[in-house]
Amino acid sequence: MAPNSTTFDSVSPTVPPPETKRYKYEIVWKKVIFFAYLHIGAVYGLYLLVTEAKWPTWLWWFAFLWISTQGTGAGAHRLWCHRSYKAKLPLRILLAFYQTITFQKDIYDWCRDHRIHHKYSDTDSDPHNASRGFFYSHIGWLLIKKQEEVTSKGKKLDLSDLEADPVVMFQRKYYWYLAPVIAFLMPAAVPWYFWNERFEVSWYVCNMFRYFLTLHATCLVNSAAHIFGTRPYDKNILPTQNLFVSLISNGEGFHNYHHAFPWDYKAAELGSYFGNWSTAFIDLMAKMGWAYDLKSVSATMVAKRAMRAGDGSWKFDTTNEKAVWGWDDKNMDKSDIKMAEVTYRGDSRSG
Repeated sequence: MAPNSTTFDSVSPTVPPPETKRYKYEIVWKKVIFFAYLHIGAVYGLYLLVTEAKWPTWLWWFAFLWISTQGTGAGAHRLWCHRSYKAKLPLRILLAFYQTITFQKDIYDWCRDHRIHHKYSDTDSDPHNASRGFFYSHIGWLLIKKQEEVTSKGKKLDLSDLEADPVVMFQRKYYWYLAPVIAFLMPAAVPWYFWNERFEVSWYVCNMFRYFLTLHATCLVNSAAHIFGTRPYDKNILPTQNLFVSLISNGEGFHNYHHAFPWDYKAAELGSYFGNWSTAFIDLMAKMGWAYDLKSVSATMVAKRAMRAGDGSWKFDTTNEKAVWGWDDKNMDKSDIKMAEVTYRGDSRSG
């Protein structure tokens, strides 16, 4: 069932935000300095990309953009955080490598923060609580010390599945040795060494500008996709459907759907891969035998949720003929049949 993309960027009725406490934020100044350098460097990197970078550098830069989003979306998010599918060792190693390139914390820390976000979404216990405004949920939360409500909830989470994965724990143990090399040294050194790109160009294009784009693509899922868009599956929560965010994050902006069904490996109600290349990547890995047990939501379950709790923007795709005309329709969900209450049962032969 394909989503109604024409409504993704409209603003739906405001969901009353939960009450939030007033905090005295403790700014982490070393992060502020780093992000200031990152943003200045990104502007310079864009200038160098347009005016000086060689065409192989363009390809190298774009390749790192793509694999970074896979490391976050297909890896840390859909595999390790939500367990929406399973992956064999080669794929877990590949995705851990991709995720390290993003330089967005190790997998263990990333998943802990994101599980808290889903358990306590947009409350004081949410690390990037959108109820505190766009800037806070986008990047402000990264510039301050975590609030006690967040850290206390994190300590209570069950992370035993992550602790049992040797790939996750290896990356966590050696993260600060691996990340500088994989996320910064390698992307800049390859163009400089193999096709004689100036190191300054390599550094600011393939590192600063690339990291700027992938970081903000991820952050927009926490900010814009909790403010701008429709809520076709659940109008009572802040997350929205935002096509722009999906396009720049390889599929993570269908956020109202994702919060309604966080265990769906597609993270969206899709009939195609448009705006969701992470799903295409997972499907490819499944065909190769590296991914398996892909979990998804039935069309019947989606329709029920949308009609019960949505904001009215959900449109049923009549081309897939999944609608049910009555009890004996072949498309009727088996679980619905089992759960249905049938009283005063009579002799089936009586018609």
